[in-house]
Order: sequence, then C-alpha cells, then structure tokens
Amino acid sequence: MHSYARDLGLLRDRRFALLLTGRTLSVLGSAFAPVALAFGVLELPGATAGTLSVVLTAASLPMIVFMLVGGVIADRMPRQRVMMAGELLAATGYATLGIMMLAGWTPMPVLLVAAALTGIATSLALPALTGIIPDVVPPDRLQSGNALLGLGANSSRVAGTVLGGGTVVLFGGGWSLVVSGALFGVAGLAVALLRMEDSGRPGAERHSVLADLRDGWREFRSRQWIWVVVAQFSLMVMAFEAGHGVLGPLLAKERLGGPVAWSAFLAGEAIGMIAGVLVSMRLRPKRPILVAVLLCLPPALPYLLLGVDAPLWAAVAGAFVLGVCFDVFGVLWQTTMQQEVPAEALSRVSSYDMLGSLMFGPIGLLLAGRAAEEFGVEASLLGCAAIIVVSTLAALLAPGVRNLRAPAAAPAPASAPAQVQAEA
Repeated sequence: MHSYARDLGLLRDRRFALLLTGRTLSVLGSAFAPVALAFGVLELPGATAGTLSVVLTAASLPMIVFMLVGGVIADRMPRQRVMMAGELLAATGYATLGIMMLAGWTPMPVLLVAAALTGIATSLALPALTGIIPDVVPPDRLQSGNALLGLGANSSRVAGTVLGGGTVVLFGGGWSLVVSGALFGVAGLAVALLRMEDSGRPGAERHSVLADLRDGWREFRSRQWIWVVVAQFSLMVMAFEAGHGVLGPLLAKERLGGPVAWSAFLAGEAIGMIAGVLVSMRLRPKRPILVAVLLCLPPALPYLLLGVDAPLWAAVAGAFVLGVCFDVFGVLWQTTMQQEVPAEALSRVSSYDMLGSLMFGPIGLLLAGRAAEEFGVEASLLGCAAIIVVSTLAALLAPGVRNLRAPAAAPAPASAPAQVQAEA
C-alpha cells in the first residue's frame, strides 16, 4: 500500500529538500506578482485595460519565444545551473518593476523590458525543473515527489496571494514586486546549493541546436497523447490568460471590491490546489491521461460563475474546484511525461509541451481588453468558459488520450523487500 508516511520520507533527502525549498520560494515570489502587477499597472496615470494587456503580453511573449531554447539548454547543460539562472533573472525583472513603480518612473519601454526578463526567466527554469526531478527522485516515487513539489508550490500560492494582496492594499504594488524579486533571489540560492551528479546525457554537445530541436520534436510528435493535450491546452491557456490576467481583475475592480476580492478568488484556487495534493498522492489511475483530461472540464466553472454575476463566495468556491482539478492534472501529467519520455530528451519535450500550451496565451491577453470593451466583461468570461469545455471534449476524441495506460511497476531488487511490501 502507498502511504503518506512513505511519501513524506522524501523530505529527509537533502537534494529533494533543497529542490522543494527552491521551488516553493520561487512560486511564492510568482504568487506576489499577479495582483501587484495587475493593480500596479492599472493605477498608473492614464492606464487602461489595454495597457495591462500590453505589459502582461510583454512578459508572456518572450517566455514562449525562448521556451524551445530553454529546453535545449536544459538538456545540454547541468539543469541545476539553468534553473539557478532562471531564478536570478526573474529576481532581476520583478525587482526592477517594483523599484520603478516605487520611484514613480515608469516609461512604458522600460516596463516592457523588465516584464520581458521575467518571461525569459520562466523559459529557462521550467524545462530544467521538469528534467531535474527524475535526477533527484527515485523512479518508483516520482508521483509522490511531484505531489510534494505541488504541495509546496500550492501552499506558496495561498500565502503569496494573501500576503501579496495585503501588501498591495497596504503599501502598493511596487513593494509587493520588490518582495517578489527577493524571493526569487533566495530560491536561486537554494538551487545553487544542490549537489548534482553528472546528468548522464553524453554527446549533447556534439549536436547542433537545430538537431537537438529535431530530436525533441520527433519524441514529442510520436506520442499522440502529448500533442493532443498540448493542443487542447493552447486554447485553454488562451482562455485562462484572458480570464485570470485581464477580465477577472477588471470585474473585481468594477463590481467585487478590488484587489482584496481578486486575492480571495486566487486564494480559493490555491487552497484547492493544496487539497488536490492529497488526492494526487493517492490516485493511481490505470489510464492517467484520460483521467487528467476529464479533470479539465470543471475548471470552466469559475468563469461561468463570474460571467453570470454570481456572488463572490460562489466564484471563490468555483476557483477552489479549479485548483483541485488542476493540481491532480499537473501531477498525473508530469509523472506520465517523466515515465514515458527518455530522460535525455525530457527537457526538450517539456519545452515543446510548454511552448504549445502557452503559445496562444499572449493572444488571450491582447484580445481580452478589446473583448471587454466590445462585448462586456461578463460575456467575455462566459466565452472563456465555453473555450475550456469545447477544447476538452475535443481532446477526449483521441484514442491516445483515452487508451494510454500507466506502466507496470518495475520489479524491486532482491535487496529491497521493504519496497516490495510498500508497492504491494
């Protein structure tokens, strides 16, 4: 039987504890940013929904453009160093944004450059993170490791959303962004303390970048379940970027009570993701991708509730459901990727996954402001809900999504009878 005690035993491993610390602090830093950046930009003189869309797009677009390069770098170089570079670059970007707002010097070109740094940082850190987890966590405990990393990240989202919203209310967006930058800096230090052995990816330096990208693309497209779900998420992320990045904060500012209300919504989502960890630790479906895709239907609920002017408590409850579903999806998806994709190509395949999933995000951000002006905020949120439902139902039509089965447990070595008993 799987047990929570066995899952928590990973925390005694120094390298995993450092990876968990770095990831937790990084997410805490990123949790400060959405409320701070959204309301900080909206409070700038003459700022509109279009202004917010442009700044958020400046962060999102470079992340997408550089994502494939980040995957190649993470498969060629020590992933620890790539992660550390991403964290420190994020620290620079967010701290710069915060200092500019505190100083009252916010020329748009400089704001866009600082926002772009945060996007490039993500394109380095995320593919490296996906690849480094199997380097740290034993194969038979991957799902537990992913779940524990999710627990740290989701706890940080709750704390960061509450503390970030409070900092914005009490001190303004500038200070919140400075704190965000400091947290990314400490996360980089934690990653720097990892002592990783040679990654065992020989010969990567002998290939050109284009050859590496072609090899990664071959691994990506050879698995129907990957590219179908990535196509699904390209539409879903477009809807989420529009809803979470622009439409939700606009509705909160106009009708729900401003940053405090939107912080409550984001906190409900984050608490749901913490609850989802308890499910993801125990859940071992025979068809993990089918279950994961089915869990993408309930996340339409919060946008539906916001779109029909439901009370804030109902929208927060819908966000909680979204959080539970997305956490379980994320753990099942990450674990299946790490089990099915060769380790030497994992960061590149992950970068194709992220690129495809995120590529329409800037479009969602750019269209959100215009849609709010043309159709109204509520109607635009209902449109986001419809996109989520339709794209998910379409993904379920693919046989690869419905039929992929979890790998059978590998036989334990004779010297490890406790593992045999634990997995029985």
